[in-house]
Amino acid sequence: MKPTYILGISAFYHDSAAVLLKDGEILAACQEERFTRIKHDHNFPENSINYCLKEAGISSSGLDFVAFYDKPFIKFERLLETYIAFAPSGIRSFLKAMPLWIKQKLFLKDYIKEKIGFNGKILFPEHHESHAASAFFPSPFKDAAILTIDGVGEWATASYGIGENNRIKIDAELKFPHSLGLLYSAFTYYAGFKVNSGEYKLMGLGPYGEPKYTELILKELVDLKGDGSLKINMKYFDYCAGLTMTNKKFNALFGSRPRRPGEKIEQRHMDIARSIQAVTEKAVLNMGRHVYDVTKKKNLCLAGGVALNCVANGKLLREGPFDNIWIQPAASDAGGALGTALCVWHSYLNKERKPDGINDSQKASLLGPGFSDAEIEEFLKSRNIPHLKLNPEYAPKKYAEVIANQKVLGWFQGRMEFGPRALGSRSIFADPRSSQMQSIMNVKIKFRESFRPFAPTVLKEHAKDYFDISCESPYMLLVAQVKNDKRLNISEEEKRLQGLDKLKVKRSVIPAVTHVDYSARVQTVKRQDNPAYYDMINEFFKLTGCPIVINTSFNVRGEPIVCTPQDAYMCFMRTNMDYLAMGSFLMDKSKQPASEIKTGDLTGIEPD
Repeated sequence: MKPTYILGISAFYHDSAAVLLKDGEILAACQEERFTRIKHDHNFPENSINYCLKEAGISSSGLDFVAFYDKPFIKFERLLETYIAFAPSGIRSFLKAMPLWIKQKLFLKDYIKEKIGFNGKILFPEHHESHAASAFFPSPFKDAAILTIDGVGEWATASYGIGENNRIKIDAELKFPHSLGLLYSAFTYYAGFKVNSGEYKLMGLGPYGEPKYTELILKELVDLKGDGSLKINMKYFDYCAGLTMTNKKFNALFGSRPRRPGEKIEQRHMDIARSIQAVTEKAVLNMGRHVYDVTKKKNLCLAGGVALNCVANGKLLREGPFDNIWIQPAASDAGGALGTALCVWHSYLNKERKPDGINDSQKASLLGPGFSDAEIEEFLKSRNIPHLKLNPEYAPKKYAEVIANQKVLGWFQGRMEFGPRALGSRSIFADPRSSQMQSIMNVKIKFRESFRPFAPTVLKEHAKDYFDISCESPYMLLVAQVKNDKRLNISEEEKRLQGLDKLKVKRSVIPAVTHVDYSARVQTVKRQDNPAYYDMINEFFKLTGCPIVINTSFNVRGEPIVCTPQDAYMCFMRTNMDYLAMGSFLMDKSKQPASEIKTGDLTGIEPD
């Protein structure tokens, strides 16, 4: 019997992506940014679609359904087509000259058909329905409550409902402009970071500050209701009609204009970051508790951009009413491409699910392009790149030795991650025991702000030895505290340090991955998910007694995670990484030829 292929697409806002299902199984998934090298690329994901079709070995004619993660203006589209046909020439010219994204939205069905050469059925689940589907359908749960929170999709900014077997049901929505995601993005803008890109920076900045503005935010900007809903005081914001997120009244409330990118980060910016994070955590807890009260479900599934706030997720898991939480690893709009495809398979075609209550169907989110040793070797030889081919049995120990010797290792193995986190396929590794490594990697490898924390990857069976965490965290979406017995005593003088001076303090036996509030964005790894990654960390454990490595994404500031061997080698050569492992091949920086792109030369890279 011919398999059923379903292509899911998200596009035109941020993090465009494509996902291909084969008989309901996730066959391939990728964000467009990885191919175009434009971070958070919003354009139609032609490259991602081509990759998905190639992975399946089919052309667009082999697709059975295409689904888009948002509703088009279908009725308006038909009216506009008629109007253009009969409108005066001047108006007709104006309509034809509309910005491309507007025409794409208005004539979406025809646009998709033309772009991919598909003449079959195209379906359009709602935006938050797609988020909900991406959260529940791949989860390990037979039934669960579902909570989606983002900036805005169509008119909804948050929703909740229930997933049972192969059905999802949205029970309630919060409507624009009242949006927790847009509130957080407004503070991201005010702190001098890019909206839809720099929110995680704001989250990382928070622990350096104090929640001095929390009450002011709750009094003037947002009213958090007992039922989990919220109301934004729009007199302080411009995101409805203006060109900025905030306005002059917002500036007056906090005593200054927004910080410009590149300007010094002051203590008040840290305090503001801490304050809005506290408000966000309170709002997420309120939502979670209300959803539990209504649904009485012990499991919760999360998606939407706010679900990438791993600090709030960790607090919801620790202090909330749910026994288990599963978060879509591509929680923002990229994951909508997966959700919309799964809506077709389960909701439209009524296909069953078979969750086992333990394992999800996301395949460790390693769903993007992979490259064989033959392909990697062809690239290396075509560029005359010095390299050493390692015996697979010896390779994990060699990589562990590199890291234990205080060297930084670029890692390009297997299929690329789907979602914003590097999960052990396109990563940079280093020794978490080093008190200097956090600074070295931020300044000399990532070329980014010094305050940014790094995440630990820990062997699953040793996670509880180092972190206060009671569950797996394979997608790096939960923050946990470093255990007390792994913390170091600090002096009274060190306790009094403020702001970025807190970075000077060695706080635990794994200082490079311990944030200033003793938190860590934990990834747990088990061998069945990623054998090469697990084996390398296990060898590091045997060598050092530490079952943890620093894991950060294989990219520099302003660029997407690397996708191809060429991307990886270029990033390796323009940073101070010491070694690069690609497939079975190891490159030593000291043995590489002088490159036309010098180390640290970021020409052409737009700062975040």
